Amino acid sequence: MPRDTHDPGVADAVAHVRDRFETEPLLGFILGSGLGSFAEEVSNPVMIPTAEIPKYPASTVPGHAGRLVCGDIDGIPVVIVQGRVHAYEGYPLERVVFPVRLLAALGVGALVVTNASGCTHDGLHPGDLMAIRDQVNLMGVNPLVGQHWGFDRFPDMSRAYDPDLLTVLQQTAREQDIPLKEGIVGAWIGPTYETSAEVRLLRSIGVDAACMSTIPEVIAAARLRVRVAGVSCITNYATGVSDRAHSHDEVVETAGRVEHTFRALLREAVKPLADAL
Repeated sequence: MPRDTHDPGVADAVAHVRDRFETEPLLGFILGSGLGSFAEEVSNPVMIPTAEIPKYPASTVPGHAGRLVCGDIDGIPVVIVQGRVHAYEGYPLERVVFPVRLLAALGVGALVVTNASGCTHDGLHPGDLMAIRDQVNLMGVNPLVGQHWGFDRFPDMSRAYDPDLLTVLQQTAREQDIPLKEGIVGAWIGPTYETSAEVRLLRSIGVDAACMSTIPEVIAAARLRVRVAGVSCITNYATGVSDRAHSHDEVVETAGRVEHTFRALLREAVKPLADAL
């Protein structure tokens, strides 16, 4: 059921998308750095530059194309955000989560969030895929502060990542013989990579992978009562886990090396995810 259409900005964006794609999507996807090629799995794609969508924030980061791709995968209607926006680009978090509010208002029943992240310990390695079980918000801000769109003023986060959808990802990975780790993601606001001391802190509180995104989107989805599944692509060792200096080029390059496996996992999960709704 469409949500959040009382917001004039969201309503205008919904109207713009529906002028191009009338089908109500069942699943939404937000693709992280270097992971945008999954959108090529869409049949009969309708590509909408986000720059044309009213009130939609512009993505300024390499590896984020800045468009919505609408269509279907195995007959399941989907909308894919090919290029997210981040707080470190200068946007307040209520703008960062605008794409989630749009997807919810379009009617998605579940949101699949993905990201590129750095592992905080040697139990994970660059190239691994990690299903997200939970999250730790270290951004120091929350997209719901001062905002009262959506449903609950105080949304429950005990099932921020839906356990049933996590099970679907795990089962799909086993059936496709795709190695899939599982863990907790933590996010700083960025854009700097973490220091060694910060990584030790993350490790001490149980964070397996660090990123600069995702968490605000999942919080927004919780308020909008949209179920969430998440996958991190481990693209680098966090500072102190190895001596290698970090760069965004490294992130995009590693994501590109595993894109075939990443795409296969998400493609094969589409139908069982839809069936679980």
